Amino acid sequence: MAFGLSWPYLIIGCIFASLARASDIADVYPPLWKESPGQFSDYKIENGKYIINFWHYPERLGTYKILLNKTAKYFAKFSPENEQNILWGLPVHHGWQYQTGRLADPTESTDCGHKSGDHLCISVDSWWADLNYYLSAMPFLAAVDSGIMGIPSDKVIFLPPPKDQMNFCYNVSSCHSSFPEAMKKWNEFYQHVKSHSSSFDDLLEYLWAAHVSSLEIARKNFHNRLKYYSKQEADFERSWALFVDYLAPPLFPTTLIRTYEFQKELPKRMLMNEDRAPFIHDFSGFQNTVLFALSVLHKVHKYTGTLSFVLWKTLMKSTVARKLFLEILEFILHSFN
Repeated sequence: MAFGLSWPYLIIGCIFASLARASDIADVYPPLWKESPGQFSDYKIENGKYIINFWHYPERLGTYKILLNKTAKYFAKFSPENEQNILWGLPVHHGWQYQTGRLADPTESTDCGHKSGDHLCISVDSWWADLNYYLSAMPFLAAVDSGIMGIPSDKVIFLPPPKDQMNFCYNVSSCHSSFPEAMKKWNEFYQHVKSHSSSFDDLLEYLWAAHVSSLEIARKNFHNRLKYYSKQEADFERSWALFVDYLAPPLFPTTLIRTYEFQKELPKRMLMNEDRAPFIHDFSGFQNTVLFALSVLHKVHKYTGTLSFVLWKTLMKSTVARKLFLEILEFILHSFN
């Protein structure tokens, strides 16, 4: 069992080691970040309501940009320039999805998201895009509902996708009625964001609780999307979603630069059936190692009947264990310096 518990350390350790090698952080922001909307007035207005096309990459990205801007003042006590805002993990990961072609139509029945077609389109058939919807729409609308955005809760509407409309919510009220538990947790997070007494770890705890709640629903609702992908990509999707569960108990800090460096060690393109980590020729050694470790973690989790995850969560409840975990990561970081 100790072998199983060591895999989260190995995966994150490999990724953190790459932090020491990073020298150029000029391009830490998601693709098209500067071009995306940065305020509500940048969106279309109909009948006094802001209309946002969540199936257009710049418009979905813009909701993250507004969210980061509106919450910046609450994170100023942790660092300048909003770098320690723990909401950065959401748009940075979304940018990786776009950059690697994972928001495109996996069925290839349309040109949505493909470089040769409408490359800014987000496909409703994309497993990645659908999971991200729950990690963009809910955080954004909960922020509106909490008062952080400075507008009434009924002033924002998202456009529906061309199909499977019942799987999504489009305004504050519909998200509350469709996904009450997840919205409750996002609202709790924002209430603690607004509290002057909240520590950094307090905010991470509430963020991860909301994140896991949204992701759990999304994984159940969009499991059928996996059939559109190669076996290797589908396996990676399952492994990645599981790994995110393992990131929550140690309260992984989803700040800007740390998340950006984290992303660099993920696959830089869609996986094909012939790809076999750790022997993918156009991937770096770290990318191969991380991909292989994710696969092993998934197998350990599966064959122990989730016991490894239960033990991991129990271990991470200890402040001493979490501190030790972070110290191990720092040791690895300095070892590669």
